[in-house]
Amino acid sequence: MTAPATHTPAGPSPDLVYRILLIEDDEADALLVEELLHDTGLRFDLTTRTTLARARTELAASAIDCILLDLHLPDVSGTKAIAAVRELAPHTAVIVLTGLSETQAGAEAMAAGAQDYLVKGKVEADLLHRTVRYAVYRSQTERTAADAQKARLRAEENARLERGLLPQPMLSTSTVTVTTRYLPSAERALLGGDFLDVVEGDDGLLHAVVGDVSGHGPDAAALGVCLRIAWRSLVLGGHHGPGLLHLMERILIAERGPQPLFATCTLLTLDQNAATATLYLAGHHEPLLTTAEATRELTAAHGMALGIAPEHGTWPATVIPLPAAGALTLYTDGLTEGHNGPRTERLGVEGLLTLIRNLPAADPASHVDRLIEETQTLNAGRHSDDLAVLRLDWGDK
Repeated sequence: MTAPATHTPAGPSPDLVYRILLIEDDEADALLVEELLHDTGLRFDLTTRTTLARARTELAASAIDCILLDLHLPDVSGTKAIAAVRELAPHTAVIVLTGLSETQAGAEAMAAGAQDYLVKGKVEADLLHRTVRYAVYRSQTERTAADAQKARLRAEENARLERGLLPQPMLSTSTVTVTTRYLPSAERALLGGDFLDVVEGDDGLLHAVVGDVSGHGPDAAALGVCLRIAWRSLVLGGHHGPGLLHLMERILIAERGPQPLFATCTLLTLDQNAATATLYLAGHHEPLLTTAEATRELTAAHGMALGIAPEHGTWPATVIPLPAAGALTLYTDGLTEGHNGPRTERLGVEGLLTLIRNLPAADPASHVDRLIEETQTLNAGRHSDDLAVLRLDWGDK
């Protein structure tokens, strides 16, 4: 096994340093390749390994820009060698080294995934220089294109999931102003399982839900979409209260499969004529009530999260008298579980209420946006969770 060799041509050079792995069991051929690399003028770090097994260890430990691969190794040969190397380093340029008599090997190597091939005994420094630079450039371009494609697909899937998790409110005669916001956790490709919805029933009452499926990623998001659609359909079908939560739990159990997912949620029915809000909490926290005087957390009876103990959940109702003008804010814990500035404790409800007291007066949408911005600034990226916010405003505060 040859020790890593490093060569930098005299004088300044704007070129990058190519990290090259030569997989070659013939010592004479390996020496020839190294000498040719010295003549190319490229800046390079060269490591030589004599078998695929030893190359595997090197690829796992180091970042490599270009692999020079002999097709006849002690432990693998032919296109199998290319396939094995591509599996180990799918985004690394591969240049195959073939013998003089292997007239078809080069074409087969390209078809198998190599960026290029060189015939031993016919390689000059200029040719090796161009081949290495082009192969690395092509490999990097392909990787950039693949990353862009993945990003586009993630964005499209996010858009589809967001339409399911954050639908348009279904209102007809209601004068309530509805503000909704949904933000996936920072640096994550896919949305999570937070969901919300608002519909006006045939009875003229306004029904709302905010929920949170445990876990993150596409499975939680898909289950959140399922529960949100089920909630809307069931509410429009006349189901409310404990009966509605029981049906939602049955749907959750059927859709989650073998995964131990559960969901918390708050159901709210707003009756403007009676000036009341009826709450059902299924493992979720209480909403906030904003009046002309202040914002406070409501006190409400709690019930069990959906899917924790099927068929054993009870969900008591809490009826809240409402002022002539005010706002109710329902949210998921992504809004309060972030850190409270430089301190190590979480923001919590008290910290959230302090933020709200210090925010300047603004229209509902601007107020919600500013509140989310303030919580994220305090958190500074240390805690990562989805958040959903639903605010209902009525009257003139």
